[in-house]
Amino acid sequence: MDSPAALFDTVLARARLARAERNGYAAFLLDRVVEDMDDRLGAVLRNFATVLDLATPGAGAGPVLAARYPDAMHLRLAALPKPRGPNLIVGDPELLPLAAGSLDLAVSLLALQAVNDLPGTLIQLRRALRPDGLFLGCLLGGATLTELRQSFAQAESEIEGGISPRVAPFAAVREAGALLQRAGFALPVADTDTLTVRYADPFGLMRDLRAMGMTNVLTERRRTPLRRATLVRTAEVYAKRFSDPDGRVRATFEVLWLSGWVPHESQQKPLRPGTAKSRLADALGTVELKPEPGRTP
Repeated sequence: MDSPAALFDTVLARARLARAERNGYAAFLLDRVVEDMDDRLGAVLRNFATVLDLATPGAGAGPVLAARYPDAMHLRLAALPKPRGPNLIVGDPELLPLAAGSLDLAVSLLALQAVNDLPGTLIQLRRALRPDGLFLGCLLGGATLTELRQSFAQAESEIEGGISPRVAPFAAVREAGALLQRAGFALPVADTDTLTVRYADPFGLMRDLRAMGMTNVLTERRRTPLRRATLVRTAEVYAKRFSDPDGRVRATFEVLWLSGWVPHESQQKPLRPGTAKSRLADALGTVELKPEPGRTP
């Protein structure tokens, strides 16, 4: 059976990320999720001996992870040979060069939305983690850049008579939770955090996307240059539909957080139906209502 066509041009994606990091990575979104990661790990009352930062862009999550787990072995896997550093593994995030059971904690921030086989990557992470190991990651969710997508769609429809793929489809929270279960993680959790960033004009957003290496890398993208008339009309639609009273425009970034543990006998497990030793009504201090004879609730 033939493999499905790749959604993303990974060679181009890495080249654009390298350019962004070389020219000055726009780290405002990364800084926010690194802070959130630290808060989430602060609620986990245990240490980890071997910690992996998987493909987090920019400066990565390494300094914060090193401060939280100073005695751990810290590894960083990146598709690019830079930035250089100790324990850097250069490899493909979709083909992890990691031995089974070699990690205790794997973290990945704002990287997995650009892999072609997210289920496969999660399965590989599950394999690389030891029993009771933790995966914590975030990627961009389905509401991300909804304003830009709608503006481009309207402008292209008006100017060019059709719509081309310009913004990648992003995962939804329900899909992400199901993927964690499919990969074999226990206690899976998926939740979202929405960040609204305001700009003087839509071109400021576009500059930031370029400085994050987040421009169009879809395999099915249009290969001809964007028409100036389409770009100008996109900015006009954006400013008209998504501006605040002060004239600044809004841009939505939905951050989808995923966490799951490798199964271990020490983890909590749900009771079998019918084995409860107390009633919910007693715990709530209420009266249990039972249906009248001959009637169903």
